[in-house]
Amino acid sequence: MLVEDKKVINAWTLYDWANSVYPLVITTAIFPLYYKSVVGNNALVFGYNFDSVEIYSYAIALSLLVVSFLSPLLSGIADFIGNKKVFMKSFNYVGATSCIGLFLWKELPIELGLLFCVTANIGFWGSLVFYNAYLPEIAHPKNHDLISAKGFSRGYFGSAILLVFCLFSIMVLDWSPKYSFLFAGIWWIGFAQITYKYLPVKSSKIALTDRKVLIHGYRELSTVWIEFSTIKRLKRYLLSFFVFSMALQTIMTMAQFFGTEAVDWSIGLDFSSLPAIDYENLKAEMIQSRMQTGMITSILFIQIIAIPGAMLFAWLSNKMGNINVLIIALLFWIFLCLSAYFVKAPTHFYFLAASVGFVMGGIQSLSRSTYSKFLPSTDDHASYFSFYDVLEKVGMTIGILSFGYLTGNFNIRYSIMALTIFFVIGLILLLIVPRKKV
Repeated sequence: MLVEDKKVINAWTLYDWANSVYPLVITTAIFPLYYKSVVGNNALVFGYNFDSVEIYSYAIALSLLVVSFLSPLLSGIADFIGNKKVFMKSFNYVGATSCIGLFLWKELPIELGLLFCVTANIGFWGSLVFYNAYLPEIAHPKNHDLISAKGFSRGYFGSAILLVFCLFSIMVLDWSPKYSFLFAGIWWIGFAQITYKYLPVKSSKIALTDRKVLIHGYRELSTVWIEFSTIKRLKRYLLSFFVFSMALQTIMTMAQFFGTEAVDWSIGLDFSSLPAIDYENLKAEMIQSRMQTGMITSILFIQIIAIPGAMLFAWLSNKMGNINVLIIALLFWIFLCLSAYFVKAPTHFYFLAASVGFVMGGIQSLSRSTYSKFLPSTDDHASYFSFYDVLEKVGMTIGILSFGYLTGNFNIRYSIMALTIFFVIGLILLLIVPRKKV
């Protein structure tokens, strides 16, 4: 393995550039608005009526459960036969082609459209299992924070470029938003080829058809679990990470729906000049237009501010230590969630979005690099990162299911309060993580 090779490290960080268009364009900026405009407030799925946000939440939760089941098996196999790149590519191509499939959303039954949402999410998160597992192999632990932050920063910048292009095509060229899903899939596949060109591949010694390889995948995960139980610092950190991931990743995935449902976009608009004829329709169009512009503006805020935020948190971690900086980040998240409960005006929402962007990149990159630093010396990186990813996905599943259920049966503001509780519990657990190896 080529450790500290600049070409390899740059190629590794470029996968963030490639795949970050999925969480931005598909799950955050454009698809949620497109989904709501096509489906409306209610969705009839397999003969049952659901709140549209609720059923979307359940679809995403299902995809995360699938990834949780598959990643331990596949990562164990990848380490055993020595070929992470094959699995990373496979998930990448499943996710990207599913994004392209969303182009046909209006022509498809809603059940098939939701299936594309499921497979796109499986492809995204599944590829990250193997992507993250490369970090300990290509860089020394002292550089993990900076390299991880560099990857996230490139991801935010690259995805912002594509988002601006998509917005130009929608607002200036008057193209349908569905072309953005096509662009995202092509971007993801295209730029990932640079990563695949330089990431090293170990030689494969055992064929995939060998039954022992499949069994070995589960044995590897079992071994990791046993070893974790003897390392107090790692065990406590993972428990905290598991809980605060319930809130963190749910916000990343579902924030757009909060903006569309909780914010009163009519505040500050002047309707006095509208003609009496067709007044209500024109008023609704003004509000809808402001909401779409406002949501996209807030997402651009997040992308731009996340870049210096990620780098600042990486710098602070060298001065204060990873755990101390994560504690600060969680305190900030708790404050933001409590503030979000009272947000109604668009200006308040913009301020909230900018604050989320500042802390979002920092906590994501630090969570990943802290885990890589805490790992024992091993060549079995894929299985260790599989364990990390399983915890994250199960945590996300719980968080997103909670969000969907509370939104569908009560109010979206109650969903935000539930996420606040997850952050508080995660903070308490993080406070008892030993600062030194135990």
